[in-house]
Amino acid sequence: MPELVTIGETMAALSSVRTGPLRHASTLELSVAGAESTVAIGAARLGRTAAWVGRLGADELGERIRTTLRGEGVDVHAATDPTAPTGLMIKERRTADRRRVHYYRAHSAGSRLDPGDLPDGLIEGAAVLHTSAITLALSDSAAATVHDAVHRARAAGVTVSFDANYRAKLWQPADYRWAVTTLLPAVDVLFASLDEARVQLRTDTSDPAELAAALLERGPRTVVITLGARGALSAGPSGVVRTEAVRVSETDPVGAGDSFVAGYLSATLDGRDEPDRLACAGRVAACSVSAHGDWEGLPTAAELADFRSDATDVSR
Repeated sequence: MPELVTIGETMAALSSVRTGPLRHASTLELSVAGAESTVAIGAARLGRTAAWVGRLGADELGERIRTTLRGEGVDVHAATDPTAPTGLMIKERRTADRRRVHYYRAHSAGSRLDPGDLPDGLIEGAAVLHTSAITLALSDSAAATVHDAVHRARAAGVTVSFDANYRAKLWQPADYRWAVTTLLPAVDVLFASLDEARVQLRTDTSDPAELAAALLERGPRTVVITLGARGALSAGPSGVVRTEAVRVSETDPVGAGDSFVAGYLSATLDGRDEPDRLACAGRVAACSVSAHGDWEGLPTAAELADFRSDATDVSR
């Protein structure tokens, strides 16, 4: 049985290889992208066993996702939907410092995720279940799948990890707040960026400790607030713990949050304490944003051990 089970939609991803408006691109690179599958890949590269549960179309893009995740050592549990296509996202490097992501996921196979797609015993046999608010927004059946999975995890004593990923293109803030709030009492570890915490709490405060404390009151056992270049903060049984970000030259920021979660959960499975979990998460995220792609730059355990701010530029 895998230690970590993730649930959500994974899409095919096209990325422009040049900077400028997408309409002028002559070449696009094909890969895969999904918040939960990125977490699974990150954990697998760090030596943990991981699985991804989703739904794919009966098409070549779906097969690309299967082969990619399996090639990364992730167990794939994905129903094939012959009546809906695999979702697609396109990443546009509009300027040197600004990227735009376009989604084509309406009525996709992933949006039809159903509680019946959850394999018997998979969640109950895991140590951690991870999902995100993105899946809650895809459809009523996808939301029901998340609630069913979380209920099964709680009943089996499995740690529930939840990312408050907010996508403005998927729903309105009020709907987002209601959907997340109903789930928080069943969550053990909640991840949220500073902006996501503000949306959830309907506040303009910039104090991460204050935001974390307010979110703790809604049910999670531990709340982790990511602060980008300023590091991260967590609040919970270990008190308030802070970590500084690792300074790197950023190449692609997309997927940074999911990479952080992968590092944190891997360190959790390793039995490390809260300061080490945050430190590991920050290093994994720094490694990831230093390379192109949502997940391609995720480190192996050996690479992570070598990834230090005082390391030399060339390893021999």
